Amino acid sequence: MARIVVLGAGFAGLWAAIGAARQRDEIGANNDIEIRVVDRNPYHNIRVRNYEVDLSEVALPLAQLLDPIGVSHGISEVEAIDPARRVISLVTRSGEEMLSYDRLVLALGSEVMRPDIPGLADHAFDVDTYAAALRLEDHLTLLGRSAPSPGRSTVVVVGAGFTGIEVAAEMPDRLARAGVTGSHRIILVDPNPTVGATIGAHARPVIETALSSLEIETRLGVRVVSVEAAGMHLSSGEFIPTKTVIWCAGMRASPLAASFPGARDRLGRLLVDPFMQVADQPGVFAAGDVASSVVDGLHPTVMSCQFARPMGRFAGHNVVADLMGQPMLPLRIDWYVTVLDLGNWGALYTEGWDREVRTTGQAAKATKQTINRKRIYPPLTGSKDDLFAAAAPTVQAPPPTYGAR
Repeated sequence: MARIVVLGAGFAGLWAAIGAARQRDEIGANNDIEIRVVDRNPYHNIRVRNYEVDLSEVALPLAQLLDPIGVSHGISEVEAIDPARRVISLVTRSGEEMLSYDRLVLALGSEVMRPDIPGLADHAFDVDTYAAALRLEDHLTLLGRSAPSPGRSTVVVVGAGFTGIEVAAEMPDRLARAGVTGSHRIILVDPNPTVGATIGAHARPVIETALSSLEIETRLGVRVVSVEAAGMHLSSGEFIPTKTVIWCAGMRASPLAASFPGARDRLGRLLVDPFMQVADQPGVFAAGDVASSVVDGLHPTVMSCQFARPMGRFAGHNVVADLMGQPMLPLRIDWYVTVLDLGNWGALYTEGWDREVRTTGQAAKATKQTINRKRIYPPLTGSKDDLFAAAAPTVQAPPPTYGAR
């Protein structure tokens, strides 16, 4: 029996596994192909919701999603990949394991970059993973039970990109839910001279308006020098008393992408063709944040579930097609949108790579909630047919807009 291994169960990995099972079933090869998913967790994390107030629905058991379609899965840490021998070194609860494969889908995603800043590892939080989000939630709950102090009521978010803005904008509600009552300060820190430096000139005024309405302060053009239990030092010389520093300053592809020779981009992502094949690596496919593909003839994918999900579906379909000597399908995506959550103020919805503003405020918030709470979820019915229908190698239409200009 041939074995397909999918490394990672995030947006790309989950859909690669379901897409592969769908194609295996469609061609009647269920007895010829084993599909195995490897992840460090027993759940699929709706990662883009880790910043939200309510985390109760952001971890979905893999058994619920993979058992109905005959995909095996195990909890392991990927230690190394040997593409020449087609062997993966794993660390499991019972020890080390060597796992061979005939075809591989690399979907290990990305991780927040943590520079070597004194005190950062010991005193900062993040929302990069579900476990990290829970750690932050527990911390905020403890703050709500502690005595009032300037450090208790001040939250510093480092990184004024997409994640940092959403974390900061949601923080007033998170503090209120945690019982941190009274006045508070939320400060957004970034080395760039503007908030949302990569988001574009069209969208930036909307973001600035929302942050002002939410009374979120900014410290721009400065860097973090050190972090300690009582607060953080900035390159400007300012010391901010705080017990809560949340690090959201940049992402990079999984370091295991370096296991494969060949070109990678500045984020460490492997370059893949329209079929999600890694260049010059027969039998290896990659999808999601660990891969970069030019999907419209001009623009490479960005690290987001908007691209990870279809990349996964096509990688899953194609890895089976490649194994069985059948034609593969190229992925092409002709649209790009950005929907940025801005807390109680609402949201921002843009279209196109220039990020032209389409809707703002509560109208855009309705779109954001449709995406976060419905669109990006796999079927939870436990039905094989429902899962396979959702994993078809197609590209969804853009999300709905409400009250568009």
